[in-house]
Amino acid sequence: MSHLSGKTIGFGLTGSHCTFEETMPQIKRLVDAGARVIPVITHTILSTDTRFGTSEGWQKQLAEITGEKIISTIPEAEPLGPSKLLDVMVIAPCTGNSTSRLANAITDSPVLMAAKATLRNLRPVVIAISTNDGLGLNSMNIAKLLATKNIYFVPFGQDAPDKKPNSLVARMDLIKETCEAALEGRQLQPLLIERFQY
Repeated sequence: MSHLSGKTIGFGLTGSHCTFEETMPQIKRLVDAGARVIPVITHTILSTDTRFGTSEGWQKQLAEITGEKIISTIPEAEPLGPSKLLDVMVIAPCTGNSTSRLANAITDSPVLMAAKATLRNLRPVVIAISTNDGLGLNSMNIAKLLATKNIYFVPFGQDAPDKKPNSLVARMDLIKETCEAALEGRQLQPLLIERFQY
């Protein structure tokens, strides 16, 4: 039996649209492991169509995989704190924008409110970063979160060091394993991985 069986997982998606295709199968893995997955999305996903897919298409897919109503507003996300509904909160993909806001206690999206609600209950938040400036200005925010209690990272590395030397992306296929480790109070290792293969 999976460690995630019977657990309730909040799954927040932020606006790194290019990684959604890689992320969706990982949500299904959590559901298949017996977890209840509550999807939470930012305003960007609620309203933006891109070359990677439409807002409506991604929301439909999320609802079909999880069988749950999507949380898409801050007022909808706020009760996650008092209700203590979530055992763990995942943010995947987590953009540089959301990373910087979380690191600086800015709660201006449903996903960040869900993360704040989870941390309030001393429960783990799992972050799968996808940012073009992870080794640039955002490196200080990542460092701050790495040192924050109850925050765990999906192992990450440089995805395109030749073209985008500051870019960092998590290995989305390790979300389930990172959640299992986080629920035991440990960071999945190794944290820094070679994402780009020469």
